[in-house]
Amino acid sequence: MAMIPSFFDNRRGTIFDPFTWDPFKDFPFPSSSLVSHDNSAFVNTRIDWKETPEAHVFKADLPGLKKEEVKVEIEDDRVLQISGERNVEREDKNDTWHRVERSSGKFLRRFRLPENAKVDQVRASMENGVLTVTVPKEEVKKPDVKAIKISG
Repeated sequence: MAMIPSFFDNRRGTIFDPFTWDPFKDFPFPSSSLVSHDNSAFVNTRIDWKETPEAHVFKADLPGLKKEEVKVEIEDDRVLQISGERNVEREDKNDTWHRVERSSGKFLRRFRLPENAKVDQVRASMENGVLTVTVPKEEVKKPDVKAIKISG
């Protein structure tokens, strides 16, 4: 035990928890993240974007959210905006919380769609906490090629 540096545990009798340890807590600037640790996972909602020959498909994992709590919008011609909010559970005065790890808060993600996106035909569906947004693509017209006879 003498090999473990003392900065991990400066008080006797406490157990070092590497998952809650903040190495920047004693510095004079805000915490290492710009958002609170309670909200960080939800605020940074991850979204996959894949392109198929027919469409651009966006998938977001939004566990615990209802479709009424999520908004999908097209703004400024070709910007897809996905947003939503999960509220914190209300405390009952008789409850004792031992741990709060489920995230809450607002999220907002924007994606600039390419020129070939049919923004008037966007579809969105939500099933088992997964939001799927499908943006169909226009057929890329091949340019008409006209052969020119070379004289001389």
